[in-house]
Amino acid sequence: MKRIALTTLLAFATPAFAAEPVTIWRDPGCGCCDAYAEYLRNEGFEVTVIDDRNFDRRSVEMGVPERGIGCHLAMIDGYVVSGLVPSEIIERLIEERPAITGITLPGMPGNAPGMAAAKTGTLRTYAFGPEGVAVYSDE
Repeated sequence: MKRIALTTLLAFATPAFAAEPVTIWRDPGCGCCDAYAEYLRNEGFEVTVIDDRNFDRRSVEMGVPERGIGCHLAMIDGYVVSGLVPSEIIERLIEERPAITGITLPGMPGNAPGMAAAKTGTLRTYAFGPEGVAVYSDE
């Protein structure tokens, strides 16, 4: 009985997307990308970081609009994720499974995970795919 209760407690204490594999391509000298990878690990994701001086070219090849390139590129559960996207937006993407290529948080917003100790204010992410670009979230 105690074992079942402990197992149930652990299931609720674990993030919903625990151990979801994430591959991040980033410029080798980018410190915020290391901080972002650590942020995702703390949120329960399994993160692999690959140094890639041409991640911006890779981003465009994977469908990220040039004006939407973030400071690194990630692949998460079949979706392209560009930039310092908060974990709750990634979790929403994985849960909803929209028919898009991916999402992006362009640039390096100072209030985003990896740049700030905690997300503050509003961050606008965009969805992109064959149908074009649209606002995905204002969180």
